[in-house]
Amino acid sequence: MPKTIQFIKSAVLAKDYPVHNMAEVAIAGRSNAGKSSFINGLAKRIIAKVSSTPGKTRLLNFFNMEDSYVLTDMPGYGFAARSGDEQREWHQMIETYLTSRENLRGLILVMDIRRSWTEDEEIMRRFSEREGFPIVVVLAKADKLSHSAKLQAIAKIKKVTGLSAVFATSATKKEGAAEVERYIFENWIKE
Repeated sequence: MPKTIQFIKSAVLAKDYPVHNMAEVAIAGRSNAGKSSFINGLAKRIIAKVSSTPGKTRLLNFFNMEDSYVLTDMPGYGFAARSGDEQREWHQMIETYLTSRENLRGLILVMDIRRSWTEDEEIMRRFSEREGFPIVVVLAKADKLSHSAKLQAIAKIKKVTGLSAVFATSATKKEGAAEVERYIFENWIKE
């Protein structure tokens, strides 16, 4: 059964963010990491558009997750075709959101399980540490690896980052999203 998840609005500026009393969870990741597919996995239906062209999301997109919390989908990083001005605007929009949103409870960082941890991911990890909010790493597209390779990838990210909350997910096989949501609910949302 589909969840009652609704798109609230898109915004760039803080004055346009939705006003509500719920906790917020931000979701970030490289363009084409599988962010939209992961969001759709949480929703159990298509609410975020999956594009074959990386870098389509240019705004902060807010979703009401069953009146339990708000998921904020941030534009993907690392998309080289953006101009310097666009990249600066992206950094400013993301930094403003992450530093000014009082009800932000944590960050889900989505990355392709076949990729290595890069400076881009490390910047997000350090930023969340500096700002004092927790981070979960979601290794998407886990169906692309064997079971043992998947376990090795999880162990490698845990070792490189020092983070314990690392999950493998597959939108294709509909695996992992429920575990991530259970973790963030138990650790970030539930009062």
